Amino acid sequence: MSKADILQWMEQNEETFTEMAQNIWNNPQLAFEEEYASQLQMKTLEQAGFRIQNPVGDIDTAFVAEYGNGKPIIGVLGEFDALPGLSQQAAVTQEEVVPGGPGHGCGHNLLGTAGVEAVTALKEKMTQEDLSGTIRYYGCPAEEVLSGKTYMAKAGVFDDLDCALTWHPGNSNTVMNMRMQAMVSIKFHFKGITAHAAAAPHAGRSALDGVELMNVGTNYLREHVKDGTRIHYVIENGGLAPNIVPEAASVWYYIRAESKKQVEDILERVKKVAEGAALMTETEVDHEITAFPYDTLPNDQLNEIMYRNMEESNAADFTKEEQTFAEKLVETINTQNDRGTFGNEVDRLLPVDLYYDKQLAGKSIQGSTDVGDVSWIAPTGMVSTTCAPVGVQLHSWQATASFGSSIGYKGMHLAAKTMSLTAYDLLVDRDHILEKAKEEFNERTKGETYSAGIAGK
Repeated sequence: MSKADILQWMEQNEETFTEMAQNIWNNPQLAFEEEYASQLQMKTLEQAGFRIQNPVGDIDTAFVAEYGNGKPIIGVLGEFDALPGLSQQAAVTQEEVVPGGPGHGCGHNLLGTAGVEAVTALKEKMTQEDLSGTIRYYGCPAEEVLSGKTYMAKAGVFDDLDCALTWHPGNSNTVMNMRMQAMVSIKFHFKGITAHAAAAPHAGRSALDGVELMNVGTNYLREHVKDGTRIHYVIENGGLAPNIVPEAASVWYYIRAESKKQVEDILERVKKVAEGAALMTETEVDHEITAFPYDTLPNDQLNEIMYRNMEESNAADFTKEEQTFAEKLVETINTQNDRGTFGNEVDRLLPVDLYYDKQLAGKSIQGSTDVGDVSWIAPTGMVSTTCAPVGVQLHSWQATASFGSSIGYKGMHLAAKTMSLTAYDLLVDRDHILEKAKEEFNERTKGETYSAGIAGK
């Protein structure tokens, strides 16, 4: 049985999904507010014959679309939230669409749409061959605040998966066989006593002093954590006016490390710093955890088959106009960077060759994603494709421009084909890939069971 008809169907229907991605790019919405993208994708999948579960985990924009019955159950993960302040035309100069508005600077307009394209094409093949098994598309909100999939995981929608497949826009065609970092998002709220800052400063206890002393202590802590750890923060609330001793002040921290256990250890030390700052300033402090994704757990068995299917999908070359667009866009970046988004060596601005460095297997790289949660529940494979020129970094206006251009759409279609062909292989599974992937998953988790790091929404 040939997979050529899957590719043929996708090529014939390519414009439908390009239009979907463009529409989502034109209507960017922030985490947990992605009504446009969520409704568009649900409607499309329901019309294609998928069963829809919505909402999920008390999140209106989270959904699961399912087709087929029985085992195996193959999941495809999608995302569709935008980033604040990255509104941008698909242009080589910085031109906001909406001043200060959101934009798809991480390419989630492409990420989710490729998943919809992949499962829709596969559904056609399943119908044609009367294949047994179940395919699911997961509409996952709020990846940018690293908690959407955690809430969905708490609702149990990933528990019966045999495996999951996903991808991310980048600037090379590669297998994501590295581990992204675990991370905690935590806010510390200090409470003091207000007073007139000039007439009676002695009567006040400054919550802002607590925040600032905490930050000083945490910055000294940086010297005593493992290499690769990241601790960064912003002061969300520093008070109301200089002549009022601040009664309330808040600071928002991200702590990243190689594993969830390492993050937990550092978090306890940061909490002690906060308590010390409160003691010094005679204030009170409490905290709230808003996200706590696991590190990603690669699966070599799934990555190998995704790599083979990316080869079979034949990456489209880029036109002279696209190359010119890429050159002009990169000229706006003050960098000597000659490596891809995920650290891949390349020799052209828009790589079409496939890259798979097995020496990077299992190594930790900076950055986090709530895909990590899913990867600790079921074996998960992940790739990246060329959707932006080398040198363009995620979360930039240049990235928004790329992901709303034909460059981004070509990379999206390659990812969709890769996932659809891989899911087909896993449904027929003549080589017992799933069994091997689960064995690898069990070896890597070493009996550790998943436990969500945040409370319910």
